[in-house]
Amino acid sequence: MLENIKPMDIEKRSFEIITALLGDKKLAPENELVIKRAIHTTADFDYADNLVFSDGAVQKGLAALRSGCDIVTDTQMAKAGINKTILAKLGGQVHCFMSDEDVAQEAKQRGVTRAIVSMERAASLEKPCIFAIGNAPTALIQIHKLMNAGKLQPALVIGVPVGFVNVIESKELIIQSSAPYIVARGRKGGSNVAAAICNALLYQITR
Repeated sequence: MLENIKPMDIEKRSFEIITALLGDKKLAPENELVIKRAIHTTADFDYADNLVFSDGAVQKGLAALRSGCDIVTDTQMAKAGINKTILAKLGGQVHCFMSDEDVAQEAKQRGVTRAIVSMERAASLEKPCIFAIGNAPTALIQIHKLMNAGKLQPALVIGVPVGFVNVIESKELIIQSSAPYIVARGRKGGSNVAAAICNALLYQITR
């Protein structure tokens, strides 16, 4: 039977359904809202198991956002999905260098992906950044290399690229790194998931 729900109540009802369908599955309280937001975005309950968090990752992400950090993404889709109004009120903005003409030219000249050049550009930003990666495993690999070289210290890495080539391996690099992280282990993820996790953090600040 169809439910008659007012538009403003649809999201609330969705989260009630998610909670009910999770049943007696225990989620760490500090990670619960992030996990449920990912499920809400994808209708995929695997995220209750494959989203992994470093110690204090959510609190570190919240602290960075409250201090006005920026967010760097690897797709325009993720950038479009992040709530920039809330972020701006906190003093931050979203960057995506993937479509920049000079990035494309440099990547072609060097024979590397645009994601690699984009992460190098991000490393030159003066503000602390959260990296929300939903598409390019090479972005995570480059973040790892830049960290090892002492050229980058992310406030948080959201590592959720989707796909088959180097996806699992790139995520494991981040898990083994010193960066705070929220990672979707395995092949699942996407730009929508990266944006959803950012929003899950932002919405906690404005609740």
